[in-house]
Formats: sequence, structure tokens, C-alpha cells
Amino acid sequence: MNRRLPGTISQCQKLLLATHNHAPTAFSTRFLSTSRVNRERQECQVLVVGGGTGGCAMAAKLSSRLGSDKVVVLEPEDKHYYQPMFTLIGGGMKRLDQSHRQMADVLPTKAKWVKEKALEFDPDNNTVSTSGGKTIKYDFLIIATGLQLNYGKIPGLVEALETPDSNVCSIYSPKYVDHVYECLRRTNKGNAIFTFPNCPIKCAGAPQKIAYISEHYFRKMGRRDNVNIIYNTSLPVIFGVKHYAEALMKLIKRRNITLNVQRNLVEVRHKDNIAVFEDLAKPGVHYEETYSMLHVTPPMSTPDVVANCKKLVTPTGFVDVDQLTLQHNKYSNVFAIGDSASSPNSKTAAAAAAQSPVVFKNVMAAIEGKAPTDIYDGYSSCPIVTGYSSCILAEFDYNLTPVETFPLDQSKERYSMFFMKKELMPVLYWKLMMNGYWNGPALMRKIFSVLKFNKKQ
Repeated sequence: MNRRLPGTISQCQKLLLATHNHAPTAFSTRFLSTSRVNRERQECQVLVVGGGTGGCAMAAKLSSRLGSDKVVVLEPEDKHYYQPMFTLIGGGMKRLDQSHRQMADVLPTKAKWVKEKALEFDPDNNTVSTSGGKTIKYDFLIIATGLQLNYGKIPGLVEALETPDSNVCSIYSPKYVDHVYECLRRTNKGNAIFTFPNCPIKCAGAPQKIAYISEHYFRKMGRRDNVNIIYNTSLPVIFGVKHYAEALMKLIKRRNITLNVQRNLVEVRHKDNIAVFEDLAKPGVHYEETYSMLHVTPPMSTPDVVANCKKLVTPTGFVDVDQLTLQHNKYSNVFAIGDSASSPNSKTAAAAAAQSPVVFKNVMAAIEGKAPTDIYDGYSSCPIVTGYSSCILAEFDYNLTPVETFPLDQSKERYSMFFMKKELMPVLYWKLMMNGYWNGPALMRKIFSVLKFNKKQ
């Protein structure tokens, strides 16, 4: 195990203390002059790599506890996106400018923001090198890099997405999400195909959400009889949790949506409006399907800089952490939160919210020289929007057991769940989650459970 004693004063800090409140000597003048010139090396108590949902939540919690300039956030982007809104943007229910804030306004003021990319992790020496030529030395590291979108892994897809008159679209990137609604508006007949790739992805419910929203759109516009909705998923089932899968299968049948399982998109020929799929149950067997609209969920992976550090990751490229404590299995001063962690939960913002108090408490325990004891149960939530006024709120744990917050059957389509998804969750995200105050609905679930118990007595 790679351990560093918490609270150790660095040589740099000792030199600064030695010169504090004294007139500059020749030595101190030389030292201060050198420190101004040599800005390539920085030190911090906690380094958070990634300014997404998990990264911002951890930066807020830790900087509030540890104080100013103890936490460094390494993040190159100017904007922070609330990605769960992208399905609503695709359906024309929200605008792209409503989905983001400036990164400078989201990150906590007590944390230091280094607006650069991570280039290399060196966990043996507790350092991360950056695109700006810096080497950041940390006592503790939290990896919150999320997943990268690998559109280029499907031949013909990037060209199709970047061709304005192409009816190929994707809700997953802010670069392409506006085009989804444009495709909906100009599709009058033919096959509207929606895909799910053969790999772990963030928000695994989103590919079918946009399919259900699109189906409802065509009904509203009076085009449904002329448009065939096809959902091609690489998975063997529509949804991993049986309780919700049964409800979704009824919905698919009721709405006359064609479901093809174990079918993976491998090529797009946009000039001919043809999508090529491989039958995963029969490797090597391919199907060519003609489309009028094609919505693609891209293959995803952890960022290359994470996957390339073999000491930190599993063979599949995810940060190798204990699924309960989210502490690294080899390096005790390394933790992960969110989509880049190897924990086998569904990758959602709700999962990151539930993980955040666990990672926070376990990091604080490690700083104090104690073993981590807080446990993450795999909680995740997926509000499956089924149209312009309905939603199924799926909540479950590692065992794929429903863990429902509200005292009602959440497998049913409800307007109340839709309103919560569309109007309340964004406010909760920006006001509470980004400030480190939202830990998921566990407390709310306990309150409802007590009320339900008392009612029975």
C-alpha cells in the first residue's frame, strides 16, 4: 500500500515558514525568486481530477471542511453541463443554454482551479502531470473524470453527425444534442432507429428515453402511422431491473415499438441512410437497416489518461476501487467517484450523489490515519422519461433490487415523476449537489418509511 503520513509538512512549506516575518536574507531572496520562476510544481492536500458532478461535489465538501487552498481541482473545460437535461433538449422541452453554468461559478471558492488537462498519473510518487507543464503533488487523490464519448469508433458516424442534412443524431454531446430535435421535426416516415452500444455507458436509460419521447412526438404530430420506431440494444434485456423491465416491456408493446436485443451498431453509411448492426448472439452476422432517422448512443470508456495508467485501473480501464468504500484496492490515498470508478453500479448523476458522502467520509478518515468504514450500497436512480408528460422513476442498488423513495409504485408512468425530473431535479442539482449538500434521497426515503410504518401501527 502506498501511504503518506497525513499532515506532513513539505520542504517547500518549511522554507516558507523559516522566512516568514523576517527581513529577506540572501537565501530567502534567492528562494522566493526561484519560486516565482519555477511554477511547474505544485502541492496540495487533496487533488480532484475532473470537474463533473462527482468532482464538484467532492471539491465543495472537502474544501468546506479542510479550508482554503487545500483542495485543487484539475479540469480544462470552461462549462459544466447538467447532462441529465440532454434528453429533454433532444425532445424540444429544454434549451441547451439552460443545461450549463460557467465552471468558475460552479467550483467552490475555497478550492483552487487548475484549468488544464491531466496528462499522466504517477500514483507511486503521488503526482499528476498536466497539459500546462505542471506536476501536481498530492497527499490524497480523487479521480472523477467520468467517461469519454468514442464516436470515432463507429466507422462513418462522425461524418454523419457533422453533415447538416444528415438525419443522424445523438443526445450525448452538447455538440450534437440540438440536432436531435431538428431530426425529429423533419422525419415524416420510415424507420426511426435508436441504439445502445456494447459497453458500459453513462445514464443507461437515456437511449430508450429519447426513443419514447420521439414516439410521443410523432403521435402528437400525427405522423406515428408512417414512422416505425426501432430500439436496437446490445443488451439481452430492455432494462436490468426486473421490476421496471416488466413495465417497460408492456409500454413497448402498447406503443408498437420494435425491440431488437443483442444488436450492436458497427457502421453508419449516411449517404445511403444505412446503419449496419452486428448480431451479438451470432458473432459475424450483420444486418443492414435503412433509416429515416438514426439516434446513436456512442461507445464510451474512461478517458485515455486514466485507462493508460495500468497501475490504477482494472483490465477494462476503470479505476480499481473497492465497491463498498470506493478506496483504491492498491493505493490507500486514492479514491474514485462517479462513472470512472470500477464499482458495478449504473453510471448516473444520482449514483455520484449517493457516493459523495461515502467518499467524503472515507477520505477524511484516511486523512486522519483511520481505515475507511462508510459504505456505498450501489444506489442509482434513472428517471425514465416516457413522453412529454410521463416518467417512470427507477431506483435500485447493487443487487438490482428496487430501492424506491416514494410510498407508491414507481414502475408506473406518472406526471408527478415527470415534473420532478423536468423542473425540480435541475434546481436540486445546481443549488444543492454542486454545493456539496445533496447526498441522494436516502434521508427522504427513511422519513417516508417511518411515516408508512406509523400509519400501519
